[in-house]
Amino acid sequence: MNNFDLLNPTKILFGKNQIANLLKEIPENAKILLLYGSGSIKKNGIYTQVKEALTSYKIIEFGGISANPEYAVLMDALQVIKNEKITFLLAVGGGSVIDGTKFLSAAALFKGENPWDILAKNIAIQKGMPFGTVLTLPATGSEMNSGAVITRKETKEKLVMGGPGLFPIFSILDPEVVKSIPQHQIANGLADAFTHVLEQYITYPVNALIQDRFAEGILQTLIEIAPKIMKNNADYNAAANFMWSCTMALNGLIQKGVPSDWAIHMMGHELTALFGIDHARTLAIILESHYTYNFESKKEKLAQYATRVWNVTKGTTEEKALDGIKKTVQFFQSLGIKTTLSEYTDSYKGTAEIISKRFEERGWKGIGEHGKITPNDVEKIVKMSY
Repeated sequence: MNNFDLLNPTKILFGKNQIANLLKEIPENAKILLLYGSGSIKKNGIYTQVKEALTSYKIIEFGGISANPEYAVLMDALQVIKNEKITFLLAVGGGSVIDGTKFLSAAALFKGENPWDILAKNIAIQKGMPFGTVLTLPATGSEMNSGAVITRKETKEKLVMGGPGLFPIFSILDPEVVKSIPQHQIANGLADAFTHVLEQYITYPVNALIQDRFAEGILQTLIEIAPKIMKNNADYNAAANFMWSCTMALNGLIQKGVPSDWAIHMMGHELTALFGIDHARTLAIILESHYTYNFESKKEKLAQYATRVWNVTKGTTEEKALDGIKKTVQFFQSLGIKTTLSEYTDSYKGTAEIISKRFEERGWKGIGEHGKITPNDVEKIVKMSY
């Protein structure tokens, strides 16, 4: 097992009626900017619950943070923070709203002239404006980690950011919200969380036995509850396990002591930036090709995954590993998720070259757990995903 440091300061309030406890978690004198997305929280009752819990606070609202939070919109929110002298941010939404709030947390205290530098120069944020979250869409795990992904439409870029100063102070996770989520988004959440685990698990063995078992447990849970939550999103037990699995998939725990990949995400981000494809679905597009292209370096963990998670007991290491890839693709397809780029756009030709060039321009000489997947390799992997 590799050396590691583990610190996760986010307080989790999990379960029914936890939104009422917001009052206990935010400083008494705080001036709050309430951030949300398209306005669905006003239809499903969450907005009302939040406002009722915070009647004694001065609250300014900012809505319209879209999926794949847009930099220009966030810059408008940043102006509100400065003009209104906001002291606390409250994200009420899914991963996109929370990611956007993390950028605002960083940008509010940023001393540089151009906040885009936080992303473009990959600045690790040591301190941000304090914020909390009320999760409405399980998927990204952003409610209990310090990372974020921001999109800039004018340049068709989607970049990551993070740092120890960007953990939420608290996050409220009420599984009751899942019953208002469309099936399309539930499928995205399942696929997103599943791939988050695989990115930290399908690498190479380092004798981190407990970490492997944690990862396998999350994967098995997602497989078990997927048909239940897809059939009936009002099933509270399924919703609770779905929500907590998504959080546990990317709160830092299963990443400690083991190598991580994240190449699927880096390529997938480019597909979202170029075509607007849902993040989770870009992961499903890239995954099979990535694991196939890098089969030799990943086959041992792929075989272990196939055996422990999918109960594949027959065949050689190679045969089990291939079966593991196959069953993962089938799992995504069982959720109604298409797994090739050409199923999403007719304009896919040349995509691989564009993405490869972008990686070169950013100076990314090698990604993946070994740092050896070059822009040339990326071009080949993306082409295989057509």
